[in-house]
Amino acid sequence: MLTRNQKIDPITFEVVRNKLQAITEEQAITLRSASGSPVVTDATDFNNGLYLADGSIVTMGPQVIFHTGTMSTVIRSILENYSDNPGINHGDLFILNDPYRGGLHQPDMSIVAPIFFEGRHVAWAGTCAHELDVGGMSFGSWALGATEIQQEAMLLPGIKLVEGGNLRQDLWQMIMGMSRLPDVIGLDLKAMIAANNVAVKRLTELMNRYGVLQVEQIMREEIDTTEKQFRAILSELPDGVYRARDYIEHDGHTNALYEVCVAATKTGDSLTIDFEGTSPQAPGFINCTRSGMRGAAFAGLLPILAPTLRWNEGVIRSIEFKAPEGILCNATRPAPVSAATISAAWIVQNVVVTALSRMVSFSEKYADEGQAVTKGHMMVMTLAGKDRDGGLFGTFLLDATAGGGGAYRDHDGLDGSGDHCVPRPAITNVESSEASGPYIYLYRSFVPDTGGPGRTRGGTSTSLAIAPYETDGLNAMLVGHGIEVPNSVGLFGGRPGACGRNFVHRNAGDSRKIATMAGNLADIVANDVEDLGPKPGRFFLTNRDVLGYSFQGGGGFGDPLKRDPALVLSDVVNNHVSVEAARTQYGVVVLNGDLDQAATDNERKAIRQRRLNGSAPTKSAAEGDLSARNGRFVCSCGCDLGSLDSNWKDRSHSVTVAASELGEHVRTHSDLELREFYCEDCGSLLESEVVRRDEPSLASFNLVA
Repeated sequence: MLTRNQKIDPITFEVVRNKLQAITEEQAITLRSASGSPVVTDATDFNNGLYLADGSIVTMGPQVIFHTGTMSTVIRSILENYSDNPGINHGDLFILNDPYRGGLHQPDMSIVAPIFFEGRHVAWAGTCAHELDVGGMSFGSWALGATEIQQEAMLLPGIKLVEGGNLRQDLWQMIMGMSRLPDVIGLDLKAMIAANNVAVKRLTELMNRYGVLQVEQIMREEIDTTEKQFRAILSELPDGVYRARDYIEHDGHTNALYEVCVAATKTGDSLTIDFEGTSPQAPGFINCTRSGMRGAAFAGLLPILAPTLRWNEGVIRSIEFKAPEGILCNATRPAPVSAATISAAWIVQNVVVTALSRMVSFSEKYADEGQAVTKGHMMVMTLAGKDRDGGLFGTFLLDATAGGGGAYRDHDGLDGSGDHCVPRPAITNVESSEASGPYIYLYRSFVPDTGGPGRTRGGTSTSLAIAPYETDGLNAMLVGHGIEVPNSVGLFGGRPGACGRNFVHRNAGDSRKIATMAGNLADIVANDVEDLGPKPGRFFLTNRDVLGYSFQGGGGFGDPLKRDPALVLSDVVNNHVSVEAARTQYGVVVLNGDLDQAATDNERKAIRQRRLNGSAPTKSAAEGDLSARNGRFVCSCGCDLGSLDSNWKDRSHSVTVAASELGEHVRTHSDLELREFYCEDCGSLLESEVVRRDEPSLASFNLVA
């Protein structure tokens, strides 16, 4: 029999740790097979994992990283509050959605199961999924207009839903009674229970086969190994402070502008992520709690700093989070938070991606992991009413996951990439959506010029339009942000991706005639379309109306004038970049479908000269980006931009740029402006910054010499 901390042979270690991951995969398969919600079955807005008895993450699925990053806080909340009363015992399952008790936002329900072996509590299994409706003032539980959390949805603080293997009918009926879609949420919650039961059974079998002490030790060593590997990666990255900030253009009530600031300080083998300077918490539903901030930061950093590691608690151990209470991403009760995942938490992910991508970009070994922001916003559409048979209908469209991917140093961002926080993205088929509800799609397609221009291009985004069909009409709601803020910022001269857009065409015609319309964004906009702005909220959609929205593209990487003209031509041919944008953004002239090289050379020369207020560059632009050399920041042309502890922007040529100069899809809130920073010697674009009009430009990074 193995004793504690006895050495385990490597073959057994590999077999068991891979079996742990297989159990996590089986959890996900069980959940998707039993769920009746398209949010789970098609859009995979869920996650699951295994945890130590103290809540430390052992394994997690490749679905929404936000969820697994917060389920550990859910478990710790249950341990803190319920260990004595009502107690944690074999056969129990707890349900929690309270963001102030460890959850993300109320529609994300977590169900966790303690795992016992021979009477001892040894682990947890957990599953979290977004539910279509958990009550509150609005269908879908996105509480636009809320001023306190009690108005938004049911709040479950970690109640014991299953006790000793028996479902508690009193609590079950209470939860069902607070949802507008009890049949859907009921099937979903039972699917989550089933997924956890599978994990409990499989882990128990594993412990029976290999011994409980050996399996526990392997789980602990998995975490320790990841921590060692992660700290080794950190130790190879340059010490310094790497900063980013991003904005939300409303709080659900007014068009007030909010910002999230981050400073990532890397010293040796440790990392501190500090949100000092972030706006105070909002009176509306855009806030997130500390658990949401932690889960979003986890989602932002894993693909950049730990792409080849096992994702578990070992990563979190190496990071210190600092966030004052009462700010947008560490709100205090009773601030409303129902839009946390698509607002404050989403922005936290953006700034963490940007700051850490700046960090790795100064390491030749890890530079290719840095990326511009992928689809920096989320816009949620819900539809509710009567279905084709007169029964109750409600759905949550997740087509908005098909935004553009952020560009990397060595390759373009993916077109219609999915979200950064979902490593294994999925999108519902149009036919499946139409079969499940009384509406039709007019189109779902890519939109040219939505990817952020750069030496490597941001991914192109998508747009869609729908119309009620075989119903009198539907109650619609659009909530989100990123219509007047280009959140998908670029890196090292890459420009931001497109903003989103919300629009409606009223009284477009009979629904059967609408169904015959072949469309795209240009066709719809050419008609009499009303722009709904950044916070449309709730409205009624008749069966003669058309509703549409488009999503943000990915940010670009590097100066667009350094993109290979042949690649720009290919983008034009494939309808990802228009002929006009090829000329204005990339300085590439395309005539009659062919590249005009001489005209391109002249256009690029003229753009560089315009960047410098008409002065001719004194040096030729070289390939590459801003870098650190011999204790100095330098442009690729060799221009000195100051010491590593200074703000390099002070030595660049700064220009305020109208949003219209970046194309028709980029817009800015009235309190924002776009600033660009050029090398004074060669005219290369070094950074494109979105910033408040009254704020100084950000010192993007300072390195330790």
